[in-house]
Amino acid sequence: MVGIKDVARAAGVSVGTVSNVINRPAVVAEDTRDRVQAAIQQLGYVRSESARQLRAGRSRIIALLVLDMANPFFVDVATGAERAAREAGLGVMLCNSAQSPAEEADYLSLFAEQRVRGVLITPADTTGGNLAEFQRHGIAYVSVDRVVPSAEGCSVSVDDVAGGALAARHLLERGHDGIVYVSGPMHLNQCQDRRAGVVTALREAGLAEEDALRHIEAERLDVAAGRDAGARLLGMSPRPSAVFCANDLLALGVLQALYGAGVSVPDEVALVGYDDIVFAAAAAVPLTSVRQPAYRMGRAAADLLIEETGERAESHEHQRIVLQPELVVRESSMSGRG
Repeated sequence: MVGIKDVARAAGVSVGTVSNVINRPAVVAEDTRDRVQAAIQQLGYVRSESARQLRAGRSRIIALLVLDMANPFFVDVATGAERAAREAGLGVMLCNSAQSPAEEADYLSLFAEQRVRGVLITPADTTGGNLAEFQRHGIAYVSVDRVVPSAEGCSVSVDDVAGGALAARHLLERGHDGIVYVSGPMHLNQCQDRRAGVVTALREAGLAEEDALRHIEAERLDVAAGRDAGARLLGMSPRPSAVFCANDLLALGVLQALYGAGVSVPDEVALVGYDDIVFAAAAAVPLTSVRQPAYRMGRAAADLLIEETGERAESHEHQRIVLQPELVVRESSMSGRG
């Protein structure tokens, strides 16, 4: 393996000069800098990040642990985080917990072993136990897309109660007197909060929850689970005229099931999703959805983490940022009832 001494020898300079070219190029004369960079390129030298980390006492890597990398929502979150990290001269390591608290715990252990600079996490363990254990290592973290009440770090989330209410109010204003809520696992705070928003809107409209709300809980938050939920919808009597799904992937699966059964969306069933992923507008029937500012969420979370682990760490105070959702109305909910 080519080392820094090999580069110094090839360029005819000291090891310290090579180090300056790599870490503080502005202090090295241009002709010397060019000679060293030519030697680096010729020899294929790559500096050891682990050795640099030992000297500097901190990593340049931020870990991002999301629930589901197949969900475009988390791709947008990661893009925002990566942009903020890039501007700060840092890199992002993206990992997937697959909604499993056990896998989340394994990754947090790995992050501690690698002594990453900090962690951005959408927690799969809603009890906060994994984060409480992780806090022992003294590594900063920021919760993304949810708040864990027992956690001590920063968080950036969206007001999901308000988002659920936006979806339900829209359907009620279109003339529907009842809603089916298709959620993912109800131990997830997002699913709970979005349902609470639906209940709020029903009460505002003078409708009783037990009469106007039916609930299908899916095992996962993906398209396949949405198709299963759609099959269950088709078996309901009376068949619902309005459906709100806890995310767009579920809604797209429901849409597939209804389309396959010859049920018209929106004429027979109005449908609303959540997240406003890129595929929502491109669906066979463009999907009405509650938009979350995913890119902004990821960037804001990374900015908080960079501040907490950077030069201003001593003055950093934990923050809980709550962003507001917005309803994007498309064809899937525009039935003739309103």
